[in-house]
Amino acid sequence: MLHCAECDYDYDLTLANQVSGLAPQYAGEYSALLRSEPSVLRRRAAPQLWSPLEYACHVRDVLLVQRERLLAARRSDAPVAEPMGRDERVEHDGYAQQQPADVARQLRDATMLFTHALDQLRPEDWERTLTVPYPEIAVRSLRWFAVHTVHELRHHLLDIRRQLEHP
Repeated sequence: MLHCAECDYDYDLTLANQVSGLAPQYAGEYSALLRSEPSVLRRRAAPQLWSPLEYACHVRDVLLVQRERLLAARRSDAPVAEPMGRDERVEHDGYAQQQPADVARQLRDATMLFTHALDQLRPEDWERTLTVPYPEIAVRSLRWFAVHTVHELRHHLLDIRRQLEHP
């Protein structure tokens, strides 16, 4: 079983069908954190780290990209997910200039779109696969894919909290 030591997350594939219930809880936590002072949300603790607002924008975009990847896996056999350009998006979409309240709303909406797509999966769909580029290029089931998305939500909450607690 894959384990993230940094955020203590286990990729327990048996929990995939619970993701649509877990993801909105995480979205609520992001919304609460995005009520912090905007100047604090925009500040990077170190040049190599994203700001809390940039992490929240990233998570919003992850949810939207993951939804499209999930739908692609349902439309065709063995699709290949293109990299989302995570680092380029920070600049290209002006993450640091976005309004925290807007990002919170968009993140909740992206969560609803993603979880709705998950809720449409039939039991046999969970074993459909797609090739994903991250964390390494691999063929993964939609079950893994759902669990990985929750890891993204959880892990980046930790990234944000660390910066907000130690400005």
